[in-house]
Amino acid sequence: MKLFSKKNKPQYAAVQTASGKNQYSHPFSCLDRYKAVAEREMYKSLREAVPVIDAALSKIVRLVGDFKLTTDNPKTDALLKDFKANVKVGATGLGLNSYLDTYLNDLLTFGEAVGEIIPSRDFSGVEALYNGSMDDVELKEGSSPLDIRVCLKGIGEEKELPFQELITVSLLSPESGKLQGTPLLRGLPFVSSVLLKIFGSIGKNFDRIGNIRYAVTYKPQEGGFANPEERAKLIANEWSKAMRDTSGVYDFVCVGDVDIKVIGADNQELECEVPIKHILEQIVSKLCIPPFLLGLSWSSTERMSSVQADVLTSELEYFRSVLTPIIKKICSVHLRLKGINTAVNVEWDNITLMDEVELANSRLINAKAEKVEKEMEEKA
Repeated sequence: MKLFSKKNKPQYAAVQTASGKNQYSHPFSCLDRYKAVAEREMYKSLREAVPVIDAALSKIVRLVGDFKLTTDNPKTDALLKDFKANVKVGATGLGLNSYLDTYLNDLLTFGEAVGEIIPSRDFSGVEALYNGSMDDVELKEGSSPLDIRVCLKGIGEEKELPFQELITVSLLSPESGKLQGTPLLRGLPFVSSVLLKIFGSIGKNFDRIGNIRYAVTYKPQEGGFANPEERAKLIANEWSKAMRDTSGVYDFVCVGDVDIKVIGADNQELECEVPIKHILEQIVSKLCIPPFLLGLSWSSTERMSSVQADVLTSELEYFRSVLTPIIKKICSVHLRLKGINTAVNVEWDNITLMDEVELANSRLINAKAEKVEKEMEEKA
C-alpha cells in the first residue's frame, strides 16, 4: 500500500502571455522597446521613492470595494459566487478580487493592464487567471481601429497570440487614435524629482550636523614664535588627536591667536516647509485622494472634507466602470465553458467612506489638541 500518492499535474492550459527566456537575443535588445519600458520603470521608481504616491494608489485599489455577480438563475448565481471566491490567480492568489486588485494596480500605475483567462484542460470552465506584464506583450491594431490584437514580444516582429478571446486588456483614458493608456501618475515625475532633491539636501545637511567639520585658523603675530609653520603643524596634530579621542573629554590648549569655527555654521538654512507643501498639493490633486486620508494635516473644514469625499467617490465610480467589462468577460467565458449562456450583472457595493472620514477626523482632532497643548506649555 502506497503511503504517498503521486500528485496530479494542474489541470489547466498553459499561460501564453508570459514570455520565455530568449537565449538568441542580442545584448542591446532593450533598444527595441526602450521608450515604453523606460516609462514603466520610471513609474515603478516613482511609487518606491515617494511613499505618498504609493499610499494613494493602494488606497484607491482598496476603496474600489467589492461586488456581487447576479444572473436570472439562482443556481448560476451560486456557481458564480463559488467561482469568484475560489478561482486560482497566478501562483499564489485565490479569488477574482485578487486578480482585479493587481489588474487595477497596473492600470493606475502604467495606464495599461493585461491579463489572461486560463481554461481547464477539458474546457469545463475557467481554471485560473493570470496577470500579465506589459513588458512581455505589445498592443497592435487589428483589421480595424476598433480591433485590438495582443502580440508577444520576441526577436524581430511580434507574434500575435492565438487565443485573443481569452485575453483581457484595459487602457486608462486612452488618447484619441492611439492604443496607449494614460497613467494616473503622468505629470508627477517632474514635481516628484524636485521633492526628492529637497529631501536629499535635507539628508545631507543632517549628515553634516552629525559629522561636524571644523576650521582651525592660526594667525601668527609679528615678533612671536620663530617658526610659525612648525607651530601650525603642532596645532593641527593636537587638534586631530582631540577629534580622534572618543574615550572621554580631551582638552585642547594653545597659545596665540587661534580661531576655531564650525564649517557651515554661518550659512542660513533654506525654508523647505512651504515648497514641500506646494509640491504635495500638486501630487494630491493629481491622485484624487483627500489629503486627510494620507495623513496630511492641512487646514480643512468639515464641509470641504465632505466635498473631497464626493470627488473621490466619483473617481472610484469611474474605475469601477473600467473593471466591469473585464469582470463580465471573465464570468461569461466561465459560464459558456460550462454550457450556460446567460447575461452576467455586476452589482457593486455602495461606496461608504464614513469609517475612513471618521478615523481621519479623529486623528486631525488629536493633532490639533496636541498643538494647543504645546502652545500652552510654551506660554507657561
